[in-house]
Amino acid sequence: MEQWRHIYEHFDPVAFEIFGFPVHWYGIMYVLALLVALFFAQWLVKHDRLPISQKELDIYFIWVEIGVILGARLGYILFYDPHTSYYLTHPWQIFNPFLNGHFVGIRGFSYHGAIIGFVIATWLYAKKYHKNFWLLMDIAAVSVPLGYIFGRIGNFLNQELVGRQTEVAWGIYVGDTLRHPSQLYEAVLEGVVIFAILFWYRKHKRFDGELIALYGFLYGFFRFVAEFFRAPDIQIGFVCCGWVTMGQLLSLVMMLVSVALYMYLRSKNALYQKTL
Repeated sequence: MEQWRHIYEHFDPVAFEIFGFPVHWYGIMYVLALLVALFFAQWLVKHDRLPISQKELDIYFIWVEIGVILGARLGYILFYDPHTSYYLTHPWQIFNPFLNGHFVGIRGFSYHGAIIGFVIATWLYAKKYHKNFWLLMDIAAVSVPLGYIFGRIGNFLNQELVGRQTEVAWGIYVGDTLRHPSQLYEAVLEGVVIFAILFWYRKHKRFDGELIALYGFLYGFFRFVAEFFRAPDIQIGFVCCGWVTMGQLLSLVMMLVSVALYMYLRSKNALYQKTL
């Protein structure tokens, strides 16, 4: 247990270098997250005999990946970065991986921003190729949590989004402070648990769009809970009441939107059933 507590002291977040450019474990985990989500979506489409071909699914994921990257980066700048006005007036710096002439990679991504980018990309893809928007969203709802596990492990290996101070036996030292491994809590709650629930429930869904609505609510709920163990963003701190974080505020909004979406789609489906 003592070795676990001091894991950061013996772990290099850089896996290796290519032509002098560092490749972080976080980047490797991000690629794994994408591939796992894609491969599982392909399995899901084939196993459940969903009306979309593998080629169409591959193209869709390219659209989604672009939307997620743009949304995640812009979301961070709008929701978390203290230099929002600078980036808005210097947009070419948003994806600049160099700082003072040194390659540091692109830092700062927002999950809630990624969700917005994902939805927009899915809508554009569905409109262009005349696909069922809500069916695509449901496929992603089941596939994304599985890949999300690797994303949070990447956060842990990159020594970012650290937990709050604690005295629990499984805490890890970040500097001289013992903290919750909150990234791993999130990997379990927002990844494993949500995947298990939606994977089982997919056979019982009553209308297209139900799974993504459930995903939005479940993610918002578990993220809200996990934030109690995660240190608030240092540049923001608590945003309300002395204990509410920006992540909790955005998760609350996500839950409310998901409930409204669920009610809308359910009533729309009920109306459609009456006309048959």
